Amino acid sequence: MKPPVGFSSRRRLFPRLLLRRLTSSPPPPSAATAEFAELCRRHELPAAMAAMESLHRRGLRGDPVAYSELIKCCLKNNAAEDGRRVHRHLAGGGGSLLSMFLCNVLLNMYAKLGLAEEARKLFDQMPERNVVSWTTMISTCGEEEALNLLVQMIRDGVRPNMYTYSSVLRSCSDLQTLRGIHCPVVKAGLESDVFVRSSLIDSYAKCGDLPSGRSVFDEMSTQDLVVWNSLIGAFAQAGGTSESVAVFVEMRRAGFRSSEAALTSLLRACAGTAMLEMGRQVHAQAVKSDADLILHNALLDMYCKCGELAEAAAAFWRMCRRDVISWSTMIAGLAQNGRSMAALELFEAMKKAGPPPNHITLVGVLFACSHAGLVEEGQKLFWSMEQLFGIKPEREHHGCMVDLLGRAGKLEEALRFIMKMDCEPDTIIWKSLLGACRVHRDVGMATQVAKQILLLDPDDEGAYILLSNVYAGCNQWGDAEEVRRAMRDRRVKKEPGCSWIEVGKEAHLFVAGDKSHPQAEAIGKELDRLICRIADAGYLPDTIFVLHDLEREQKEEVLRYHSEKLAIVFGLMNSIEGKPIRVMKNLRICGDCHNFAKIVSKAENRRIIIRDPVRFHHFVDGECSCGDYW
Repeated sequence: MKPPVGFSSRRRLFPRLLLRRLTSSPPPPSAATAEFAELCRRHELPAAMAAMESLHRRGLRGDPVAYSELIKCCLKNNAAEDGRRVHRHLAGGGGSLLSMFLCNVLLNMYAKLGLAEEARKLFDQMPERNVVSWTTMISTCGEEEALNLLVQMIRDGVRPNMYTYSSVLRSCSDLQTLRGIHCPVVKAGLESDVFVRSSLIDSYAKCGDLPSGRSVFDEMSTQDLVVWNSLIGAFAQAGGTSESVAVFVEMRRAGFRSSEAALTSLLRACAGTAMLEMGRQVHAQAVKSDADLILHNALLDMYCKCGELAEAAAAFWRMCRRDVISWSTMIAGLAQNGRSMAALELFEAMKKAGPPPNHITLVGVLFACSHAGLVEEGQKLFWSMEQLFGIKPEREHHGCMVDLLGRAGKLEEALRFIMKMDCEPDTIIWKSLLGACRVHRDVGMATQVAKQILLLDPDDEGAYILLSNVYAGCNQWGDAEEVRRAMRDRRVKKEPGCSWIEVGKEAHLFVAGDKSHPQAEAIGKELDRLICRIADAGYLPDTIFVLHDLEREQKEEVLRYHSEKLAIVFGLMNSIEGKPIRVMKNLRICGDCHNFAKIVSKAENRRIIIRDPVRFHHFVDGECSCGDYW
């Protein structure tokens, strides 16, 4: 008898797995638990979770090591909900599977996933806690709660170890508390531990006491690479680029290799202070090492923040691998340096060939739209970012939109946007609108916005200054003086304008109106000569940017000694001919200095780069990269 037509083909297509299920019984308990353990060991999360549910249905349980590996797998994959399912499984049936060992593993998972409330709930339910339990819980807490837990831990008879004290030290936010913890560390004999010493150095730096951090380091009988890195990072974090480089040189002379952590810290310090020449030296060291992605990203960030887009682009395209931070850094760097269209083009390339953008990427793209006046493009991106990229707009994105509308003069629309925001506007968002009011001289809205800021923070220096500037710009001197009087009454001090420039691997600082620099007299003479020269090219001091009611001659004298002018002249006097003049400024550049730099760049045939808190201005041949839209 012939088989039916198509029988052989159907037989080939018949799933082998179904045949096995029809012809075999469920695996014995030992085989099921062994399979579960193997899946957990291999960190195959979906299959391991399915095997755990199968065990649960059959009333079986895996061994603690397997569950531990499964929880670690949840952490590795940032799978919080799967981690909660494992927790519920272990807690089922009276919680007999929740040993202290597994509770500690769960605590660690919750802590590292940022689920502090769930960690605390589990911690409070634990019948027994050891030093690991306490230390893990302390690592999730702020200063006050960490100190309270430390006291409770000691009262419960559990002795803190080096990791406990490291966590407590890193939570300290003021010197008094830090010194109070330093004493019991010494009494416990843990001051020589590498983790504790690193934490002490980092914490002293964070609290602004670098000398004490250095003393902790110097007291060590033997140094360790981790502690060297902590000291370099401490100085770098505090902005002490010369100091951090000196420590790096010491480390090399002591026979330690150039670690990626140390090089990364140095690059971040150079980026923060625009020390390009120092950054290039660090780059040379990084080339000699087998640099990782974090170090490459720090190098890219340094070149962007020093205004060297050509070197930044070269570093970006040379990277063997680029993650979302690499792309985001380059996009933001282009936008901040006045290359908004190039930033948008790179964003299009990222969407085609790069990783999915994250919320930081979109901040950079919106910044590019804002500083190029691309209102429609920015609005389109903002309203579609959740649909296109699954990213819900956060406070930073809302801030970019307020800036976008404000710069374009759409002040009423910007105010309506703020009032309809999902999140509460903070002082940064309100000050963005207040700054736009100053540019567009809208006194009425400026007064309204300033009141909103001062309700949130009555001592906000920026709100007083911006409002005073609005009044002064409209010649409402009485109102401006009233604002200044309110500042004096509340003892709110204005941060002085200052600029700094790197010459000969040293940073030279200039404060507005200050004549204390060793070359002050020569700078003054050269500034007078330069102003006379560029006057013939069309420079006329714009006294509208003097915010006091003075005679014109006095106003011109005030403008003459703005810090960026002093830094530019010093750079012209002391740098190699043809080399760009790079100035970093703590406050937004004023319109008169902006015009001064444009004309000087043409008259002296020098490229001038000024970085203020918001963006870069590249002055070349009488033009600025911002296109005067800033």
